[in-house]
Amino acid sequence: MIPVVFVAALLVLALISQAGVLAVQRIYPAQGETIEVAGATLNVVDIGPRDAPGPPVVLIHGASSNLEAMRKPLGEMLAAKHRVILIDRPGHGWSTRAREDDSTPAIQGSMIEEALEKLGVGPAILVAHSWAGALGARMALDYPHRVAGLVLLAPVAYPWPGGVGWYNEVVTTPVIGPMLAYTITLPLGFFLAPPAARNVFLPQTMPEDFIGNTATRLLLRPREFLANARDLVTLKAAVKEQAPRYAAIKAPTVVISGDVDKTVSTNIHSRPFAATVPDAKLIVLPGVGHMVQNAVPDLVMREIDALVGRTAHGTAAAAN
Repeated sequence: MIPVVFVAALLVLALISQAGVLAVQRIYPAQGETIEVAGATLNVVDIGPRDAPGPPVVLIHGASSNLEAMRKPLGEMLAAKHRVILIDRPGHGWSTRAREDDSTPAIQGSMIEEALEKLGVGPAILVAHSWAGALGARMALDYPHRVAGLVLLAPVAYPWPGGVGWYNEVVTTPVIGPMLAYTITLPLGFFLAPPAARNVFLPQTMPEDFIGNTATRLLLRPREFLANARDLVTLKAAVKEQAPRYAAIKAPTVVISGDVDKTVSTNIHSRPFAATVPDAKLIVLPGVGHMVQNAVPDLVMREIDALVGRTAHGTAAAAN
């Protein structure tokens, strides 16, 4: 009797989850254009003047989010005078990926590089937050012709003590992980997502409309939740492999982090990374947590503006 009841409960939860997926996708429809690349279909939003002087700015979000987390407020502010390209990382938002295992900064960087090539984008200022800090660093190493400048916001760059949350480990376990993802993740996540997001903002206060404005609940869809978990559980090994190469990064780099970031340690990641990269500037903000682009968007924008101006000047000088 118990197995029958258990199976019936799973079926009910699966139906509820599927209905929730349809509802979430109706509330947060796809934005932008899709670009086919090897192993993925990437969703890209291209805003701001196409003929703006200087290199375009490419914004890449971190874990547990999508491009909307970088659009508001930073992307929209930058778009007043720069071409701004926002990308849903493979498997996130409205981007897909063919294989769950395509989870590393190296693989996702190659997909983003191909998308930028198809968009006809030349050297760009790459702005990456949190998880994507490792991706930005990897792209600067693997595709130096593409990265005119690098701005990393509270980046992950090195291995760290501990794990990435027990639920990510569980959900990446064969059989049981997908079963959980397709049954309880979405209904449970509707209640847990707001407090989890508020914790990431601490000690700053999460904007009241953040969850809705950034389509955060798209993460609760099973295929995205699984992709996000896979990204997280494979990240430590990925940064361990690429960290010895950081001294070879040639792009001018700005690293901006908060000194009370409880999500990604500034001492473990930002400080040693900035000390290793030859042309790097480190800004550590007192009393600021993990969501740097929301806490100090004006400062971040000024640093990006300065880097755009510096790289544009360098390009003009080289041409003469």
